[in-house]
Amino acid sequence: MTLADLNALDRPAFSGAVGWVFENSPWVAERAWSHRPFATLAALHSAMADAVAAASPAEQLALIRAHPDLGARARMSAASEGEQAGAGLDRLTPAEFDRLHRLNAAYREKFGFPFIYAVKGAAKHDILAALETRLAAEPEAEHAAALAHIYRIAQFRLESLIPCTTS
Repeated sequence: MTLADLNALDRPAFSGAVGWVFENSPWVAERAWSHRPFATLAALHSAMADAVAAASPAEQLALIRAHPDLGARARMSAASEGEQAGAGLDRLTPAEFDRLHRLNAAYREKFGFPFIYAVKGAAKHDILAALETRLAAEPEAEHAAALAHIYRIAQFRLESLIPCTTS
């Protein structure tokens, strides 16, 4: 698919094409659609991120909660599965899996949503270290960090979907 193809789509088709980019939250694409035509991939990403930024706190929280726990091995979209496998989270030792599970549980207990990390280009050890560090954050800062990682994940997904001839 090209950016020109995407710009030509009506709202339902557009949402069907890129609604998955923000994990199980097609409303992001639906709201960005009215900002077409997108001259660049960066403009498309910006419109989608702006839709999230303008969303209510409850909608943002639902978006964050739509993401799976890292390394959970269940209930993941195909995109999340592939991203986590690329970071080695599908090849954790039993001790690493246990550590990740305990840290995820502590994180979810403290913040009320899963730990979000844009895993592309990261190793499992980087992710575990970030999870430990971010557990010390304040809730408002962690909400912002989760959204920043979601924006980065969406950027990677858009780049995999649309050739970067114009970005």
